[in-house]
Amino acid sequence: MEEFTKVKDLNQGSKRVTVLAKVLNVGEAKQIQTRYGEQKSVTEAVLGDETGKVTMSLWNEQASQVELGDSIVVENGYVSLVRGHMRLNVGKYGSIKKAENEVAEINESLDMSEKEYQPEEVERRPRRDFGGSGGGNRNFRRRF
Repeated sequence: MEEFTKVKDLNQGSKRVTVLAKVLNVGEAKQIQTRYGEQKSVTEAVLGDETGKVTMSLWNEQASQVELGDSIVVENGYVSLVRGHMRLNVGKYGSIKKAENEVAEINESLDMSEKEYQPEEVERRPRRDFGGSGGGNRNFRRRF
């Protein structure tokens, strides 16, 4: 039997999670431009289980894999922050499939995507300076 991560246990560092949840809401698709300049379609859906609910970002054809009222299994999911709010995503090697078991009880009072996380709560990699015109090593002086 699969080990499922409960919605209330998701956090901004969650990776490779498998979530069993019911689709409570499916929004309208929006066209966005990624930071790489690509046009993509993103649809937000709200999923819930007996511990809480979370907003999920569905990219391109993923939106056609969920319907209102379905119980689904998100395999190899991860959590990202969108403007400080948690979003469940399906990883590159993940999947969304209809669940064999129905999720009957939903706790709608705990919305994991409602809390706003401050940027310093997110683990950031230190920036590396490779020279160039961006300042470089300030202690280095050219001698003539």
